[in-house]
Amino acid sequence: MSAKDQVLDVWGDLACFSRPEMKVERFSYPIITPSAARGIYDAIYCKPIEFRWQIIRVEIFTEPSYIALRRNEVKDKVPPERTISRWMAGKETPVPIWADGDKSFLGTDQKGRTQRQTMALKNVRYRLHAEIWPWPGFESKLTALEMQFRRRAAGGKCIYQPYLGCREFPAWFELVEVGASPILPAPLDIKIGWMLYDVFDLSRPGRPEDPPCVSLFQAEVCQGVMEVPIYESDLVYKSGEGGR
Repeated sequence: MSAKDQVLDVWGDLACFSRPEMKVERFSYPIITPSAARGIYDAIYCKPIEFRWQIIRVEIFTEPSYIALRRNEVKDKVPPERTISRWMAGKETPVPIWADGDKSFLGTDQKGRTQRQTMALKNVRYRLHAEIWPWPGFESKLTALEMQFRRRAAGGKCIYQPYLGCREFPAWFELVEVGASPILPAPLDIKIGWMLYDVFDLSRPGRPEDPPCVSLFQAEVCQGVMEVPIYESDLVYKSGEGGR
């Protein structure tokens, strides 16, 4: 049984798909990354023990247009979900993330926030193509999983609000029904070069304690379409693979 193409139209006012080599300032790729696209599908329907999403194609309907933003960002990271669960259960004392305050709160004269420049995209619209790939042992559930996703997407349901790279940039979505009239993508030809594929190991079900596993691929847009190789392909370079 082969997986069927699950298609979404996705759009938003602002987006930022940060390049990992930009350590301080945020500078967006000209189009959405496979990782961000997968995140949108996960926000609508996700059962990580049973399947993963494989992005296969991105169609671009608007030419990339940048806007410069300056934002305050906190320096600390949100703790793991297990830590937050212990806080909620009263098993540990919560540790706040301070955006500002004096030395009595922060323990230092340095502020808990920093101002960063962001080169974001504006008025983006994509058509995303993805497939449900069941993990071993769940192959027989493929049709049921696809039907559940389509019901949720058609009704506008999501686990949390999908976003375009940053949580403050919400993504709006619509399920593209089978047989819907095609829309021609923008006539763009862009050689992007190395693009972030994902930050997780997509070869197996993930665990909360798993370290990051960065993968990259050579991205190219031809006539408004970016084809995405499957994760197992030799065209996708994973961290730790012989230094590649």
